[in-house]
Order: sequence, then C-alpha cells, then structure tokens
Amino acid sequence: MKSGWEAKELKAVAAIRYGYTESASSDIVGPRFLRITDIQNDKVDWDSVPYCKIESEDLPKYRLVNDDIVFARTGATTGKSFLVTDPPEAVFASYLIRLRLLDNKLLPKFASLFFQTGGYWRSIKEGSSGSAQGGFNATKLGALSIPIPPLSEQRRIISILDETFDGIASAIANAEKNLQNARALFESYLHDIFNRRDDRWEKMSLGEVYDVRDGTHDSPKYCLSGFPLITSKNLKKGKLSFDDVDLINENDYKKINQRSAVHKGDVLFAMIGTIGNPTVVTIEPNFAIKNVALFKIPNNQNGAFLKYYLDTESVCSKMMQEAKGTTQKFVGLGYLRNFPIYVPLLSKQNEIVDKIEKLLIETKRLESIYQRKIAAFDELKRSLLHQAFSGNL
Repeated sequence: MKSGWEAKELKAVAAIRYGYTESASSDIVGPRFLRITDIQNDKVDWDSVPYCKIESEDLPKYRLVNDDIVFARTGATTGKSFLVTDPPEAVFASYLIRLRLLDNKLLPKFASLFFQTGGYWRSIKEGSSGSAQGGFNATKLGALSIPIPPLSEQRRIISILDETFDGIASAIANAEKNLQNARALFESYLHDIFNRRDDRWEKMSLGEVYDVRDGTHDSPKYCLSGFPLITSKNLKKGKLSFDDVDLINENDYKKINQRSAVHKGDVLFAMIGTIGNPTVVTIEPNFAIKNVALFKIPNNQNGAFLKYYLDTESVCSKMMQEAKGTTQKFVGLGYLRNFPIYVPLLSKQNEIVDKIEKLLIETKRLESIYQRKIAAFDELKRSLLHQAFSGNL
C-alpha cells in the first residue's frame, strides 16, 4: 500500500444495515420504497419507485439520506452498489444492504469508486454463498478492507476519475449508438427489400409455397442420453443452439419424426414464447422438434429467402400482435399456413439472398469493431480504478 495510506474494515468506518421488509404499493401509502430492480445503469428514476407502509418509529432506521450507499445482496446483481444522491423521502427494501459512512476521513464518493474495482468484485465472487444466483451479507461486507488515503489524495483521485469516466462514458455511448445504427441499417435494408417489390412477385400464403408442419406438442420423457429435442429456446439469432437441450429416447424420436422429420435445408420457426427466430438447418439433423414450425423448402425456392422474410420487423410485429395466449404467446399451424408472402422467381430470390448476406457480413464486421471498442473502454476503466486504489494514479 502507498505510504501515508491506511486500510480499515468497512465495519470500522460505517454503519451497515439490512433493508425493510414490506410490500411495495403504487399508492402513496408512505415513503418511496427502493428495491434492487429500481437501480438501473447506475441510476434511479425516483418517480417510478413505488411506496410502502412503515411505522413512524421505524422510519428513521431505514430512511435513505444523501451519501448512503446501498448494495444488492442477492440475485444476479449481487454486489452492485449505488451512491444515493439527494433522495426524496425513501426507505430501502430487504434485499438491499445500506452502508452509511461514520468516519469523516473517508469520502462517500471515494468509497463508491472502490466498489467498482476488480478487487472488490473478486471479494464479492469469493464471498457469495447460498443459492445458484449467489448472495452476500452484511457480515461479509463489513469484513472487506478499504484503502483510505489522506482526504486531499481522495479528492484528487475523485477529480481525475470523474473527468476520465465522463469521457469514457461518452465514448461508450457513441460506440453503442454506432452499434445500434449498424443493426438498424441492416434491418432497414431487409425491410426495403421485401417491400419494394414489383408485380412479378406473386402474393401467396406460406402454405401454398411451402410444406408447413409442426413438431410434437406432447411432452416426452427426458433422458440422460439420446436424441436432442429442439424447442423455441434452441433457436437463437438464426442459429441452432444445443446448449441446455433436452434429450429423448429413440422411440419418441422416431414417433415425432414420422410427421415432422427435419432435413438439411429446412427452415425452423419458434411458434411459442419468443415467436420467430427463423433458422435454416445447415447440418444433417439427428433431432426432433417440439412447438417449432417446420418449413420444407421445395426445389424452386430458397430457404434463406424465407428465413430473411420471416425475420423482418414487419412480419415479427404482425405475428406478435396476432398471436394468441395471455401468459405465453403462440401462433398455430393454420395461422402460419395462411400467413401471406410475396414470392419472386428463384433467380431473384438467390440474388436477394446474396445481397442480404453480403450486407450481413459487413454489419457483423462493424458490430465486432464497435464491441471491441466498448470492451477496450471498459478495460481502461478497470485499469484506472486499479491504479487509483493501488496508489499509482
């Protein structure tokens, strides 16, 4: 540690408390009730935070004040912290831990920066326990050691990091905007291709052009080994994913494939849940399908043309609007067979697919560039934090 710095456990410099247990309400029944889910992108929209009932004698114990720091103590965001600034009348919920600094030799903003360092996050990872999602408690938080330089040094570090992080945030925002623009350009091109058609495109239904089938709607018994059963969750961004796939025995596999055998070149389409994600089968399949539509592609059609048509924003939106179901949306086989499509000659389909895939390659190249830039900015931020809290900034 740098000369002149000291280190203290958080429990020695702060009061640490678990949050208040109560139900959230949209009615103004008491103070605002800050929950883990209300903290998004290091910000809180206090106008959207619900309220809760609380006895007057309990309010002082759980009231949030300026410079409090709250932590998520469970779930996927375990360890995420938020420095409270100018809050309204509010208390914090039970899945949060509040840290309130008592030592005036440690600035809240400096402490909040510490809770973004790699060392802090390693401590969170090592200290998490409990469910598969992990957890962190007040005792473990209090046992963490934080470096404390002189106040003048803390202010200098805060000033440098604030200015640098503002620049990094702007650069990341620009890169993310460029990433969105690249994707939007591709979507726009896809939309234009299928809407700027001439009278040589014939309006038909999907069932008139393709042999449209569906997989089983039964729930066969799953096995530790056997044949994959592809469902909606396995269709991801135009590709088949065998991650977290369920397996079925040979008899069920053969039974399902009597009516819906999948072959290379077919197009699969999720009929339930996240409707869509059309996927061209590019491998020799050894799987069966459940709640997935199967489009058999005739010789005078291009399967990729259908895939890109089903992937357009206008088609996706229309199907989601017209889908049935309340808790989980779905489209039926009859609906898909009757769904309209404009079809050009095969030569035109091939030309369109060639143009789309060339643009897709360029789009992915740009996405890769912008994603690398974002990753580099994140790494720069981590590096600066490490330098700051090791006394080398």
